[in-house]
Amino acid sequence: MLDQAAGIFAEMEPIAERDAGDLSALEAGFATRKPFIVRGLAADWPLTRAAQTSSSAARAYLSERQTQRPFVVTLGPASMAGHIFYDENMAVNITTERLPLDACLERMARAEAETPSPTVYLSSTDMHTYFRGLADDHSLDLGDRDPLASIWIGTRTRVSAHNDFPDNMACVVGGRRRFVLFPPDQFRNLYIGPIDNTPAGRPISLVDFHRPDFDRFSKFREALETAQVAELGPGDAIFIPSMWWHHVEALDAFNILVNFWWRDTPAHLGLPQDALNLAMMSIRDLPDADRQLWRDLFDHYVFEADETVTAHIPEQGRGILGPMTREMAGRIRAYLLRILNQ
Repeated sequence: MLDQAAGIFAEMEPIAERDAGDLSALEAGFATRKPFIVRGLAADWPLTRAAQTSSSAARAYLSERQTQRPFVVTLGPASMAGHIFYDENMAVNITTERLPLDACLERMARAEAETPSPTVYLSSTDMHTYFRGLADDHSLDLGDRDPLASIWIGTRTRVSAHNDFPDNMACVVGGRRRFVLFPPDQFRNLYIGPIDNTPAGRPISLVDFHRPDFDRFSKFREALETAQVAELGPGDAIFIPSMWWHHVEALDAFNILVNFWWRDTPAHLGLPQDALNLAMMSIRDLPDADRQLWRDLFDHYVFEADETVTAHIPEQGRGILGPMTREMAGRIRAYLLRILNQ
């Protein structure tokens, strides 16, 4: 099975690498809206250096800077081999607990000595909230952006292909990670699972990349034709643009990653996923003729909207059809809450 997986990864196109030692070089890469790798971007971070000394040195560094609050830790048995996924009944195969950081790190230390090892995983933990000074000492110059800085700490894990709405600059700090990326339009070929029952908040591909069932998931071969892959070591960074699908494997017994999320649109615009969920509730099961009518309305008001939509309405009377200001978004949100709670 592992030989089959190695063959699949070997046939993929490598993710492009860029020299990006300053903000202007990073901006040039972001503007392409394509993924890219920057080798050594975070090599001089204190935690990167500690992790290269030893995993115990990295754990000590983190322990000394914690804010003494419980962490949400993902746990799983050794039998799952780190694959955060579903069981045969489509139940998520992990559990979560709230534990002090030192208890989590101690479990990771014990798991590091076991083969196969149980899963002990702290995912997407806000560095400003849970650590003192960690975000300040481990940052990137991203210009005027105000990113969410998160840290991921754990044993060997494998997270199936999923996507995220924000742009993402991820830096490997400890251990090695393999990233496999697919363009946003490949969702039909990745066989995405449930939207509301997910291991970590985002829908994931049901294809097991280590043992793909091409009889069941035949279009996955088409997805593989677009796949890009890279293995990153400590200090290396990857840019994952908004909505690109990414399959991520932490390959070593102890691994750390720091990433920065940001959106180029105002936060008050909300999340498109919420609109999709609402549309599935209110439009998807309508009769065909009604769905076509609403498709036309969505095209007119959303996907193909231009000045003709409002040209005949006085500017002061355009309401929701006018610019989507913070105040207008707040009014819409309040209206939806009132309607949905009836």
